[in-house]
Amino acid sequence: MAAGARRRGLITEINVTPLVDIMLVLLIIFMLTAHLIARQAIEVQLPKAAQGGAVPMTLAVTLTREGRLYLNGSEVGPPALRAAVRAAVKKDPKAQVIIAGDKHVSHGRVVWVLDLVKALGVSSFAIQIDPAGLTPPGAEAGGPSGARQGGGAGE
Repeated sequence: MAAGARRRGLITEINVTPLVDIMLVLLIIFMLTAHLIARQAIEVQLPKAAQGGAVPMTLAVTLTREGRLYLNGSEVGPPALRAAVRAAVKKDPKAQVIIAGDKHVSHGRVVWVLDLVKALGVSSFAIQIDPAGLTPPGAEAGGPSGARQGGGAGE
C-alpha cells in the first residue's frame, strides 16, 4: 500500500521533453516567417533614363592588427595596392576608397594608405568605423583625463 501511495504523490521532477518540443516548433515557425518577411519587398518597375548617374567604383582597403593589407578581401602587398588603385582611377576617375583599419593599427600606417590613394588620384575616400563602439574622449573607464560625468551645480 505504501508503494501505491507513493505513485500517486506529487511530481517533483521537471519533464523537459514537452518544453523542447515547443521550442523546436517555435524555432521552425520563426525560421519560416523570417524568410517570408525578408523576401517581401515593394516591387516597382523603375523608369529608364538616358542620363543615368553611374555609381563610382569603390575599393575597400583593410589594415589588420598583424600588419596585413587587404584589397576587396584579398591580401595584397603595397605594389599590388598601388597598381589596383592606379587601374581603378584610370577606369573611373571618380573612384572611391573605403579604408578599414584595426583599432590597434598605428595611426601612421593608416595615414600612409591615405597618402597613397590620394597621390594616385583618388579624391573621395572614407575611414570605416564601428559607430556602436564610439565613446567620447574622457568617458572611458579609467581614462587619463579623470573627467567626471554628469551635471553638477557648477556646470
